[in-house]
Amino acid sequence: MGEHKIHTLQVHMFPCLEDNYGYLVHDPETGYTAAIDTPEVEPIERALREKGWKLSHILNTHHHFDHAGGNLELKDKTGCVIIGAVADAKRIPGIDIRLGNNDVYLFGKHEMKVFDTPGHTSGHCVYYFEDSGIVFVGDTLFSLGCGRLFEGTAEQMWTSIQKLLDLPDSTKVYCAHEYTQANAEFALSVEPGNADLCKRAVEIDKLRAAHQPTIPTSIGLERKTNPFMRPDSEHLRETIGLIDASNEEVFAETRQRKDRF
Repeated sequence: MGEHKIHTLQVHMFPCLEDNYGYLVHDPETGYTAAIDTPEVEPIERALREKGWKLSHILNTHHHFDHAGGNLELKDKTGCVIIGAVADAKRIPGIDIRLGNNDVYLFGKHEMKVFDTPGHTSGHCVYYFEDSGIVFVGDTLFSLGCGRLFEGTAEQMWTSIQKLLDLPDSTKVYCAHEYTQANAEFALSVEPGNADLCKRAVEIDKLRAAHQPTIPTSIGLERKTNPFMRPDSEHLRETIGLIDASNEEVFAETRQRKDRF
């Protein structure tokens, strides 16, 4: 009975709307295929056809229309199971399974762990597949950025981001929008002396000039370059004038500056 190796999940990424990314996550052993959010039906259906995959699940990070707007049409066409956070269940169209913080769901042969990450919305969550080293973060985290605080507080968002900081550096991060170039401009304004950030900004400009995505990023790369994951940075604290503040206070001031940028 030799050891059975679980094959890594396959991720297929494609553009939706103006600056959203759609994702399909596929377990080759069971054929399970999940859409991470449903920003736009037609590109999701096209991606499924291109890959020859059948939609079995929708994993919603939050209720905003550019994340859950295609739920009912896709469920009607495919009979797929819709999963979302229990905290956002009343606002997720067609939800079947409600998961709470640290709940584990078996997606095919793969354990999927859910973290509640309120801040952008009150019921936001992210999906972490440890065995494949991937996390789908919706609008909680962006490359060099984080989500705007529409419903939550800076305290909540900083607590949420710390859950992502606890993941291994090698974890690939799939976020919902291509905001990286604009985020880099702001990040450089609050941490201009960060050599890793300066190098990353040059790479981003090259990628975007070639119409290439800047996603996925990684927890390790964001830890070194994303100001919202770096409130303990002395350089950042000097730039925004909060040398002796708490990490939460530095995070809150950084977020307010981004709102005004």
